[in-house]
Amino acid sequence: MPVTLPLPAVGAVAASPLAPVTATGVAKPPRPRPLRLRATPATTTSSSSSTSASAVSSTPPPPPVRHSRKHLAGRDGAPAKLSKPRVFFLDVNPLCFRGSQRSLGAFARWLALFFSHVSLRDPVVAVLDGEGGNEYRRRLLPSYKAHRARGVGTGADSRVIDVLRECNVPVVRVDGYEADDVVATLTEQVLQKGYRVVIASPDKDFKQLISEDVQLVMPIPEIGRWSFYTLRHYVAQYNCDPTADLSLRCFMGDGADGVPGIQQLVPGFGRKTAVKLLKKHGSLENLLNAAAMRTVGKDYAQDALTKHADFLRKNYEVLSLKRDVNVQLDDRWLSTRNTCNDTSVLSDFILKFDEGRS
Repeated sequence: MPVTLPLPAVGAVAASPLAPVTATGVAKPPRPRPLRLRATPATTTSSSSSTSASAVSSTPPPPPVRHSRKHLAGRDGAPAKLSKPRVFFLDVNPLCFRGSQRSLGAFARWLALFFSHVSLRDPVVAVLDGEGGNEYRRRLLPSYKAHRARGVGTGADSRVIDVLRECNVPVVRVDGYEADDVVATLTEQVLQKGYRVVIASPDKDFKQLISEDVQLVMPIPEIGRWSFYTLRHYVAQYNCDPTADLSLRCFMGDGADGVPGIQQLVPGFGRKTAVKLLKKHGSLENLLNAAAMRTVGKDYAQDALTKHADFLRKNYEVLSLKRDVNVQLDDRWLSTRNTCNDTSVLSDFILKFDEGRS
């Protein structure tokens, strides 16, 4: 059964009142005269800078532009596509490490950047690995994450959970499943409600979920910031559609997770060959079925597909994210996040673990 940590009260934060704006009047001349333009110096405020328009001596300023549906229309008068609201899923465990070392200081700084520059007040749901989450895949492939410690507590702990709850972030953990599977399942449910999804994680497993309405935001340690990764980035990087990502990874393997690639068995079978075949056949299963009935490529590729079909299918089962975890989206998780505690809670947490002590 899913274990959902107690959900804090969620409410919208009232927006600060807008500062009054005073329009500068335009003096009417005593008698008609030729038009003259006079440039006035730029005025600068503490929050933003703007350059005043040149004063015209005979005509009043134009009325302000109103953002009506007509003004927001796209090309050929078509209505502009309104942006869907976003929901963020925060993959907690990877953020609790600096390299291979556990570090709550790293988590504190990444979380502070995430709230202040990425999610802002959009809904955030934090997801943790459940107890025994790796066991299902380890039974299929004993080498899967074999170099990593077993059990919960190797990454996030109660202090991390407390900070997230104090920042009004619901925390979800389902025993028997990894966080990736929970996120994939909840992503399907959020999309059905008409939202976009942003997954905050460095884990490349999530690339198989990328679409027009699903994107990633990744922490980049080299530059100390989060960076969005979208469908456009994926196509530019891999020259194929994300729907083929899982099939492609079955060929390439995942060294970080202990999943071997086919190159260990057939050294000449590389990414270029895999992409070419998948573009033609669409998916790993379609490709394997075709290879079983006819020649689909060069001799080495044909031989690899027929001899190592079971190897590739096992990789597919290990690497594919499950979408049927027993977890249900709570509509309260879609509310605007109350950010009133962020500054005080995160400042204290960062100061406490600034040296990376756990």
